[in-house]
Amino acid sequence: MIGTIRKHSKWLWWFIAGATIISFVIFMGAPSRNNHGGGGDQDLGTIYGHKVTLQDYIRARHDVVLFYWFRNGDWPKMAEDEMENVVYEQLLLNLKAEKLGIQVSDESAGQEANLLMRSISKEQINFDLFKTRLLPSAGMTEGDFVQFVRDRIAVQELIQTLGVGGELITPQQAEEIFQREHQETSAEMVYFSASNYLSQVPVTPEAVGQFYTNYMAAYRLPDRVQVSYVAFDLTIYFAAAEQKLGKTNLDNAVDANFRQRGVEGVPGAKDAAEAKAKIRDNLLRQQAVVQARTAANAFASEVFARIPARPENLAAVAKDKNLVVHQTEPFGNQYGPQEFMAPESFVKAAFALTPDEPFAGPVAGTESFYVIALDKQLPSEIPPFAGMRDRVAHDYQMLNATARAQSAGTNFIGQLNAQLASGKSFSAACSAAGVHPQSLSPFSLNTGEITELMSRPTVSDQVKRTAFNLAPGQPSNFVETDDGGFVLYLKKRTPVDAATMKAQLPEFIAQLRNMRAGEFFNLWLYYEKNRELKDTPLFKRLTAAQNKS
Repeated sequence: MIGTIRKHSKWLWWFIAGATIISFVIFMGAPSRNNHGGGGDQDLGTIYGHKVTLQDYIRARHDVVLFYWFRNGDWPKMAEDEMENVVYEQLLLNLKAEKLGIQVSDESAGQEANLLMRSISKEQINFDLFKTRLLPSAGMTEGDFVQFVRDRIAVQELIQTLGVGGELITPQQAEEIFQREHQETSAEMVYFSASNYLSQVPVTPEAVGQFYTNYMAAYRLPDRVQVSYVAFDLTIYFAAAEQKLGKTNLDNAVDANFRQRGVEGVPGAKDAAEAKAKIRDNLLRQQAVVQARTAANAFASEVFARIPARPENLAAVAKDKNLVVHQTEPFGNQYGPQEFMAPESFVKAAFALTPDEPFAGPVAGTESFYVIALDKQLPSEIPPFAGMRDRVAHDYQMLNATARAQSAGTNFIGQLNAQLASGKSFSAACSAAGVHPQSLSPFSLNTGEITELMSRPTVSDQVKRTAFNLAPGQPSNFVETDDGGFVLYLKKRTPVDAATMKAQLPEFIAQLRNMRAGEFFNLWLYYEKNRELKDTPLFKRLTAAQNKS
C-alpha cells in the first residue's frame, strides 16, 4: 500500500509555514494521564466484552488525531476530557467493525491513502515529508497512518451498513422536499427595533441603581488570572536564522527548491521573484522556529532552576538577559488575554499555575513561544456599582427600549388583523398604523442570508422559519428578537422551475439519503455509547460528576 502511495505521489517538497510547525509541538500524542498514564495494566474498561488495552486506546487516539489533521490541517487542541470522549467513541467504532467482521483490502487502503494525500497536495506536502516530519512530531509512525487508513474505511463501511435504513426515500418524497426547500418566497416585513425607542427611556440614577441591584448576578466576573510573560517572537530570530543557514547555502537552497517546483508550485506567487521570496521566507521561518524554541527552552530552564520557585524569578532572569517582561490584565478562561490573541494552550497553562508551581512554558503560539509566571489569581466577584455605572445605564436603557419595541409590535398585530379583515392591503394597514414595511429580496429555506438582513444573521434565520409556516396573503404573529422583533407578511411563493428541479434532483437525492443515513447512524451511536461505554473510566467519571451536581 505504501508503495502505491509513493508510486502515485507527484507532489514536490514544500517547507511548512512556521505557524503550522509551532502547532505540532503543542499536541502530545501520549494517552490521557487520567486513565492510563500508569502503564499497560491500567483499567481502561470493557467494550463489547473486550477488555480495552493500552494499545487499543492509543490506536483509537491516533485515529482521532489524524482524522482531525486531515480535516483541519492542524493537530487537535481540544481539552483532555473532550479528547477522551472522542477517543472512546472511536474505540467503540473500531471494535464494532471488528465484531461485524468488516475487512479492508490492500487495494482499498491504498486508494484511500492516495486520496488523503491528494487532499493535502495543495499545501505541497508529499508523503516523505508527512512520514518523516509530521507523523513523528505527534509521536506517530508510518504504521499508525496505515492503521488509521484501514480504520477509516472500516468505519465508513460501518456507517453505510448501520445507516442504510435512512436511505429509503422515494423520488416523489425527494421532489416534495426539494420543492419545499427551494421554492422562493416574496415577503414584506415591519421591524420594531429597540434603537428607535432609546430616546423614550428616561435614565435616572435611582432607576439605574435599582436595575443593577435586580440584575447583579449578570455582572459577576468569572475566576480570573493575571500573568507575566516573556515572548520569544519568531520575527526577531529571522536574522539569526539567516546567519545560521549562511547566505550562500540559503541562496542555493532557494534556487534548488525553485527549480523543482517553478512558479506554479508556490501558492500565491505571480512570478519567479515572488516565488523565490516566498521559498526564502519559509526556509528562514522554519529555522527561526528552531532558534526561538531553543532560546525559550534555555530561558525557561534557568527560570525553573532558581530556588525557591517564586513568580519574580521570571523578571529577574529576564533582566539578566535584557528581555522584556509583559503583564496581562486579569482574564477568564473563556476568552483569554485582551492584549493579544493567545493560543488556547496559553490560557490553559495560565489557569494551571499555582503558588507552588508558578511557571509554565515554553508555550507555543502561532508567532511566538511564551514563558509565563503567575501574578494573581482572582476569584469570581461582583464588581462595585461605581465602576460599572455607564455599562449598567446602557444595559438598562437597551432592555427597556427593547421592551417598548416589542410592546409596539404586539399592539401593531391587533391593528393589522383588524385592517386586513376590513379588506385593506398590508401596505395600507401599515400606513394606517404609522409603520413602514420593508420589501425583502426573494428567498427560500435554502437561502444563506437574506440580503436586507445581512447585518442580522439570526433574524434572517427567524424570518425564513416564519415564512415557511405562512400561507400567501397571511401575516405572521409578532416574532421577538434580541433587540425588538418583526411582523412578516407573505405575498407569494414561486414554485421551482421544472427544468431546474430535474437538473438538480439527482444530486439532491444523494445528499438527502446521505443525511438520512447519517441521522440513523448517529441515533444508533447515541444508544450504543450509553450501553457499551458504561464500563469505562470516562463513563464512570462523568456519572459521578453528574450525581454530585
